[in-house]
Amino acid sequence: MNENSAAATKLVSTRSTPGTVLIVDDEVAARELCSEVALEAGLRVRTAATTEQALEALEQAPVDIVVTDLKVPQMGGLELLRRIRAAFPHIAVVVLTQYGTIETAVEAMRAGAADYLTKPFHVEELRNKLERLLRAVEMDHENRILREQLRSRPGFGGLVGISPRMQKVYKLIEKVSQHSYPVLVLGESGTGKELVARSIHFSGPRRSGPFVPVDCSALVPTLIESELFGYVKGAFTGALRSKVGLLEAADGGTLFLDEIADLPFDLQAKLLRALQEREIRPVGSNERVRINVRVIAATNRDLEAAIRSGSFRQDLYFRLNVVQIKLPPLRERKSDIPLLVNHFLEKFSDPERPVRSISEEAMARLMAYDWPGNVRELENAIERALALGSGPVLQLADLPSNLHSSSPDRLPASDELLPLEELERRAIFRALRETGGDKLAAARLLGIGKTTLYRKLKQYEAERQSA
Repeated sequence: MNENSAAATKLVSTRSTPGTVLIVDDEVAARELCSEVALEAGLRVRTAATTEQALEALEQAPVDIVVTDLKVPQMGGLELLRRIRAAFPHIAVVVLTQYGTIETAVEAMRAGAADYLTKPFHVEELRNKLERLLRAVEMDHENRILREQLRSRPGFGGLVGISPRMQKVYKLIEKVSQHSYPVLVLGESGTGKELVARSIHFSGPRRSGPFVPVDCSALVPTLIESELFGYVKGAFTGALRSKVGLLEAADGGTLFLDEIADLPFDLQAKLLRALQEREIRPVGSNERVRINVRVIAATNRDLEAAIRSGSFRQDLYFRLNVVQIKLPPLRERKSDIPLLVNHFLEKFSDPERPVRSISEEAMARLMAYDWPGNVRELENAIERALALGSGPVLQLADLPSNLHSSSPDRLPASDELLPLEELERRAIFRALRETGGDKLAAARLLGIGKTTLYRKLKQYEAERQSA
């Protein structure tokens, strides 16, 4: 088990005692054989000779697995199975059936049995099934604990995670939310930068004011100024009525400038002036409008490198970077993956056929993957798996195909250092492959604007031709 998997297990596992199995069979020899196998598998054992004794045992103390013969006296194994599924849905049930009655076993599986064995059975076969079911039960137990942790943890605008890196982020959010100075949120695409901005806004005194998100990469260059600052009627052709700009619309609240690095250079000076003087002048107007706005900016790019290259103003950087919050990529907080998975299972599950848990094999693969698209990619993977999968447990086969085997051109492991530009290039081309070349879908997967993606692809093409 790797370090991240171990951390996740340590985080959610509270079971200090071995699992308990209840053996239900009216034959003494069968009960003794099953008990011996279960004890060898490390389970605690309880027994019952009738369905009435079995139900009493279930009421007295917790049980993880029930192994019951279908011919058990009184109400029979099938009715016992139905009652267990109704009253104790988290208990896994294995039914024992006589050779030649496979139809009854199929009926039991349809009624909710986790597995079945045909008598006479091999000891090793029973042991393997018990060990597998115990792992599944433990994972379901951990999933329920994760859900409770998720419900009980104070909300941060949809942010999910209790790793040390995220705890630091939460502490910063709590501190800065009570003030009005600018905040710069840094992080790769898909890490949740807008969620941080919303958390800051809705946790502070401005929560009753507007929260206005602006994707600077999605604004049409020729209209950015009028979108930000507004305009008056007749300011330009087509300006049939005055329009309030986004800075004024956020008055009394928060303006979130996402992808701030994509703001044209000439507009950066005007934005800086507006932030410093706390007033704006709409396009075509001679009058200035006072504004009271808290600004939170975000980017996935290296602004200091952009300053050195001359594409971003240093004075605007200093103005925005009063407090900096850096979000860790998902590959650096993999212990949060089980919590995120359970959050998305609850978010996207169909109420009519809810998926309660995920198999150990599928979770192991999610933990091993490096997630170049971060939390957004994980969310997309779970949503797609739920749409295509079936059954109460999400299996490895339900996950997207790129998770089934490693790709030779995957992103490097977290301890392999590459320039940010190379990491970005690999992520973009991988997203295009995953979406079949659909640029709009690739941009959504990466969490960037389509204009940013088009610009990057044009840059890569120019570099290729000049090479």
